[in-house]
Amino acid sequence: MPVSTKPKANLGPSAGPANRAALIAAAREVFAEGGFMAPLSSVARRAGVGQGSLYRHFPDRIALAVAVFDDNITDLEELGARSETTLVDLFDSVAEQVMAGAALIDLITSEHNDQRAEHLATRMTAVAASLLARDQGQGRIALHVETADVMLAISMLAFLLARTPDVERPGAAARARAIFRAAFVPLEGSTRGAS
Repeated sequence: MPVSTKPKANLGPSAGPANRAALIAAAREVFAEGGFMAPLSSVARRAGVGQGSLYRHFPDRIALAVAVFDDNITDLEELGARSETTLVDLFDSVAEQVMAGAALIDLITSEHNDQRAEHLATRMTAVAASLLARDQGQGRIALHVETADVMLAISMLAFLLARTPDVERPGAAARARAIFRAAFVPLEGSTRGAS
């Protein structure tokens, strides 16, 4: 993407929300292309804002990564709110997000004790729990499966894909989905409530 050499007009505080959104979108792309240690100056340049604007919104790399993940989880929450969505759909959407931004997984897990990231797990767990209850109620997922099992499977998928070469990720995601279905879908002839 060509970088504009023409300075942007200073719109003052009214530009804040647009600048923040541009920075998040740019960070998603820059981290995907250059890894999580890509220069933050590249993020600012891609967003078309100055580095001062970047640091006003995101004082460090973790704050920026958390904002990207917040957007990703908002997308998953919206997906989960649709009545036709299943856990398999959630699993597939997580795979797509990881394939588009594997570097972010490394960044956020390297700082897993950072309190700014704690709410991400809480939000993700709520989406998984809601879909699990729906799928179990409709007989699509075995009743012995717990939310913690689903979260472990999602975490394993994210770590696997983050460490798989780009060209191999679709195949790895397909295999992981097959394992997920084999482990969680009720066996033929099993009685509801059996573990």
